Amino acid sequence: MEQIGPDLETMKRVPLAQAHVDAIAQIGTECTYPAGHIVAEIGKVMDTFVYVIDGELEVVNPYDGERLLESGLGPTQFLGEIGFLNRATNYLKIRAAVDTKVIEAPREGVLELMNRIPELSDHIITVFAARRAKQFELSNGSVKVIGADRDPQVQAVERFLSRNRIPFQSYDMDARDEETNTLCDMAGHEPSVILGTDTKLEDPTPRKVAQFLNLDLDICARRDFDVLIVGGGPAGVAAAVYAGSEGLDAIVVEDMAIGGQAGTSSRIENYMGFPTGISGTDLTYRGQIQAMKFGTTFAMPRRVEKLTRRDDGTYCALLDGGQAGTDEICAKAVLVSTGVQYRRLPLEKLRELEGAGIFYSATEMEARFCSQTEAVVIGGGNSAGQAAMYLSRSAAHVHLVVRSDSLAASMSSYLSRRLEADPRVTIHYNTTVTQLHGEDWLNAVTFTKPDGESRIDTRALFIMIGAAPNTEWLSGLVEVDDKGFVLTGASVGRESPFETGTDGIFAVGDVRSGSVKRVASAVGEGSVVVSRIWTYLDELADHT
Repeated sequence: MEQIGPDLETMKRVPLAQAHVDAIAQIGTECTYPAGHIVAEIGKVMDTFVYVIDGELEVVNPYDGERLLESGLGPTQFLGEIGFLNRATNYLKIRAAVDTKVIEAPREGVLELMNRIPELSDHIITVFAARRAKQFELSNGSVKVIGADRDPQVQAVERFLSRNRIPFQSYDMDARDEETNTLCDMAGHEPSVILGTDTKLEDPTPRKVAQFLNLDLDICARRDFDVLIVGGGPAGVAAAVYAGSEGLDAIVVEDMAIGGQAGTSSRIENYMGFPTGISGTDLTYRGQIQAMKFGTTFAMPRRVEKLTRRDDGTYCALLDGGQAGTDEICAKAVLVSTGVQYRRLPLEKLRELEGAGIFYSATEMEARFCSQTEAVVIGGGNSAGQAAMYLSRSAAHVHLVVRSDSLAASMSSYLSRRLEADPRVTIHYNTTVTQLHGEDWLNAVTFTKPDGESRIDTRALFIMIGAAPNTEWLSGLVEVDDKGFVLTGASVGRESPFETGTDGIFAVGDVRSGSVKRVASAVGEGSVVVSRIWTYLDELADHT
């Protein structure tokens, strides 16, 4: 299956072309650091591109001051990883191993060079993506998550980090190694999130961690854009790529993680170009990198709570926890790509056990809770089927609960055939889950069938029963159908199939009424709509 970034271990080391080095030198400054000098601190934003002329830079273990990785960065190599594109926080402590001479260039200047010189951009992004992939694989990062299996709030932070491919380390509170004991002492032996080397995060949330990592951007410093893209699923990310490439000043606001519902899919096998499959997270992460290369900004995890329209036609989005004029983003055009959100079952104890045995996605993070237990997946669509197949690798057995008597109408045939043939999966037709058992953590569920009830012991229940559109934040500015999906095109008297009945507001992907609920169609819609948005903005400029 396709993974993010090339393999850093097998990548051939190719120096930057001398012409590219000269271009960087023209906008940068030559600096010399003595051995032992800290070149990059954990927690500092990545706003400088560092190219090594002579000497060596090494990664430092922040706890003992020793060299962390065997390899370092020498002449013709450069510092940084993919977060540089979005001015994210540095995750690693870097120092000069010996006296070292470098060129330091401002981030904005390097990004401008990358836009003008595609060969330079390709080289830098390939190396940056490979480093991020390796950091994530090795869990090299400044965020330490302790006891996620005991606390849903801490688990939410871990899910945010994992789905956004941010390097972090996860610790089991029952482990007895020296590092875990030290961190548990720091955390007061409670489920916690530690930032850097000594900061315990009180009441941890994804947003607090995002602020530390500089992912929740300082939007107060600048609030006006050409286009506001609300939702970072496949449709929104595709639009972000094309908006940036067309020179539009765009920002994407996402309330959890880039990828949306597709990001919860462990394996997509029917997307063109990936014959061995690709996870939804990896697919959209690649798109995010492309969009950042073209200058599109991402802010997360933030949620738009309300949309208003100024007298001049500009739209302003109020973000969660903010006030008008402060946490507010304004744009000439708005693209609605918020997709859908999973429905909840009307079960007693459901909310109390969410994150404590009840999950709405099946990624690597959730799969670990299935070890040595039977897992239950509710749903008859592709997401449920993919989850069942993925979880069968780690669970003792997987039970797929389907309300109807067949999968034919709701699931791709290749997937249903595979499930029916897998001895690790049992499909329960004409079945519903009617009761949850457990106090602090789920320990069993009750199945109800036409012939009676049965109980299955499980510590992992995955609910994937369809979804409802996420459109309340639109504040009545656009028309929706009787199910809440946004009406576009001919149904509201517009020629463009992605234009709502309100000038300047467009909709794509699953949130759009009548759309095909597939990743490929969402990407197509997000790509095509930018042309119409560009035309709208051009016409708007002609009338002002």
